[in-house]
Amino acid sequence: MRIFLGGGGDGAQTKDACRRLNDVIDHTKPILYLPFAMENVDYDSCHEWVRGELRCVDVPDIEMVKSAEELDGTNVENYSAIFIGGGNTYKLLNDLKASGSFEKIKAYIEQDGIVFGGSAGAIIFGYDIESCAAMDQNKVRLKDTKGFDVLSGYSVFAHYTNGSSRLTEQENRERTERYTEELLRYSQEHGPVLAMPEEDTLFLNGEHLELIGSRPYYCFEEGKRREMIP
Repeated sequence: MRIFLGGGGDGAQTKDACRRLNDVIDHTKPILYLPFAMENVDYDSCHEWVRGELRCVDVPDIEMVKSAEELDGTNVENYSAIFIGGGNTYKLLNDLKASGSFEKIKAYIEQDGIVFGGSAGAIIFGYDIESCAAMDQNKVRLKDTKGFDVLSGYSVFAHYTNGSSRLTEQENRERTERYTEELLRYSQEHGPVLAMPEEDTLFLNGEHLELIGSRPYYCFEEGKRREMIP
């Protein structure tokens, strides 16, 4: 099992993680990009974004499928890795499960396929995506919110402690406080959560866990928060 769980950053924030991805992939095969966590966007622009994001990764091409249904008809063994982008986590997981592609990806990672997930693309690999309820809306009314559970019962949260350029400094502080309160409650009622800032990526490489990044990440367990220093 080789899975990169990104905290939701891009550009310089994920440069080291992309270089680590380049270390482990088969350079003779393209990467498959899944953008459909995004809502009401031009996927072609997403395709251009990911080409820039992965420019330091040495592969023949980066191909894209625009829906989970299209993914279900795709032979993922033809690719060196699957890159799953951010957006609405509920939409992403709903599309994967409704199309049958959830099981396709599950089989792929069990056969040592490589996946790089950022934000929503990382959260789906936790135990349950309800951990993101403070950030995402369940517009699709998804009921089965269980993820791939690759972290032995830990759910995942992204963009933690990162500010938004659309908000004031005070608003950003209040947002982090709101996220913290929700994650403390969630961990007490539903189970532990790993909350990551945008600059950090967790690489699950077989039985080894490697943190790529320099900012603190946080474990929420039984209503308590523990800071982890890389």
